[in-house]
Amino acid sequence: MSEYKFYDQVNKAFDRAAAYTKIEQGLLSQMKACNDVLHIQFPVEMDDGSIKVIDGYRVEHSHHKMPTKGGIRYSTMVNEDETMALAALMTYKCAVVDVPFGGAKGGIKIDPKKYSVTELERITRRYTFELYKKSFIGPGNDVPAPDMGSGAREMGWIFDTYRQLSNDINAEGCVTGKPVGQGGIRGRTEATGRGVYFGIKEACDSKEDMKELGLEKGIEGKTFIVQGLGNVGYHTAMYMIEAGAKMIGVAEFDGSIYNDRGIDLEDLMAYKKENNGGISGYDKASAMKSNNAVLEEECDILIPAALENQLTEMNAPKIKAKIIGEAANGPTTDKAHEIIKERGALIIPDNYLNAGGVTVSYFEWLKNIQHVRFGRMGKRFEENSYKKILSVIETISDRKFTEDELAVLAQGGGERELVDSGLEETMVNAYNEINELRKQHNVDLRTAAFISAINKVGFMYKGMGIFP
Repeated sequence: MSEYKFYDQVNKAFDRAAAYTKIEQGLLSQMKACNDVLHIQFPVEMDDGSIKVIDGYRVEHSHHKMPTKGGIRYSTMVNEDETMALAALMTYKCAVVDVPFGGAKGGIKIDPKKYSVTELERITRRYTFELYKKSFIGPGNDVPAPDMGSGAREMGWIFDTYRQLSNDINAEGCVTGKPVGQGGIRGRTEATGRGVYFGIKEACDSKEDMKELGLEKGIEGKTFIVQGLGNVGYHTAMYMIEAGAKMIGVAEFDGSIYNDRGIDLEDLMAYKKENNGGISGYDKASAMKSNNAVLEEECDILIPAALENQLTEMNAPKIKAKIIGEAANGPTTDKAHEIIKERGALIIPDNYLNAGGVTVSYFEWLKNIQHVRFGRMGKRFEENSYKKILSVIETISDRKFTEDELAVLAQGGGERELVDSGLEETMVNAYNEINELRKQHNVDLRTAAFISAINKVGFMYKGMGIFP
């Protein structure tokens, strides 16, 4: 899909929204520009003793708030254009959900499946060293996180490398998405998928908006198709199913499947594990003619959770879903967006919907620089207070609570509970804000999200005294 310049797609959406703001052109141009673009090449010794030169990227899009924030992608598709686009999206995404970071993104141009664990560790540590030398990492200037192809293990290596290079007391805050034992936070792994679920749920809970789509209020009973059952796609599907939705289609790198009676998520995941991550040959659903064919099947909600540029002008006219929940970054091209919007579908955009990851990364960063776990100081106090209230209820109502009931009713807020609560609050508030802008300006949700972001970032630039 190289004909679609990802960075251009992002800027087209930006320009469309900018027309609804009162910000001068010069400032708009500055807001679109990437402040720092780093392309590095570094040698790494392989297990067989050979030397391989690795390409790495890091882009800091906007310094209107510091530090900058964004994941590190391990993929052969990594390039400068993609990294710039993802960094720009991070700026706007953080602004939409009121997370106080500038946008950044990084990438290492490798297929992680083709390297041993020891080789991946050497690549990751050397990449971190290069970032450190050039001041592209640190709790106060640029904070990476996991992205496609990377996870908690790689973030742990990054933290350990940074800690060896720096005597910063806040070193844990140099990266998020770490293992809990290295300063990570409970709930980070599922955060992006959980945020996608909260965003779709909030949209479906609007009776007025669902009526316009010809749907009933709520997630329960709705059918959905998901593209990509990686970390984000899996957790999104899991929470959707728990809420009463039915997964009827899945697309993966090796094919797509469909079953209008429903697909058992856990059974499919077990099959994927035995099949090197693929779904080809899964006999409890019908195989489709191509990887993306299932995206065109009838469903209420389509959730692209894989790569960018998956919905294009070629397949957009065939998309039948009434709600598009963009769990991936940039899955819909600009032309496809217009086609789907004209058909009357509701597109819940990536620059809002997949902000759950950076939201919980923000909570982890706060935990790291404050040096205290969420819930540590208040959990027991809350539980004891609730128990006293329940004791009074028992006295005046002659009702004796069981130990199991007390355990549930008097539970205080631990780290996971507080993280989940904060994530839901963030996603709900942000959706209502952009949905109000959508109706105020008679635009789509993507444009509304960009309007929100542009106004917030522009206000910060003016407040910094950079522009009169």
